[in-house]
Amino acid sequence: MGKKKVEEPTFTIAIDTREQKPYKFWDHPVEVVGLKTGDYSIIGLEEKVCVERKSKADAYGTIGSGRARFERELERMLWFDYPAIVIECSLEQFLIPPTHSALHPKSAINSLISWSIRYGVHIFFCGKRKHARTVTFRILEKYHRYRQRLQLEG
Repeated sequence: MGKKKVEEPTFTIAIDTREQKPYKFWDHPVEVVGLKTGDYSIIGLEEKVCVERKSKADAYGTIGSGRARFERELERMLWFDYPAIVIECSLEQFLIPPTHSALHPKSAINSLISWSIRYGVHIFFCGKRKHARTVTFRILEKYHRYRQRLQLEG
């Protein structure tokens, strides 16, 4: 007699209503909601885990002219168990600034590193949009499993 496979309870991905280019997560359940922080989370855990999606151009804009607003978002992320930023380019690509940006790449990367230390945010350079989508999904999936284990243990 073989072992019966235990089916894991699924989770629903929360996508912020302001997300301009939302990821499509295959056939995984999603719900579009107004998130206070981040672009993606898990329904029921919106105050525990968040993922902020950035294209390279958006990241440079956030670090430059949008800095004050984004630092307020990072302040809110301090209270999360797992805050993350996924950037839709590689580190090598990131170090070549967008043509419209006057921000020096050294300043941009220094800001990201500083924020990761100050606010405890995890930063992932994902190469391409499809890789960033997969990383976003895996972050949410692994966090959901982590929370399930915590509940079972205790």
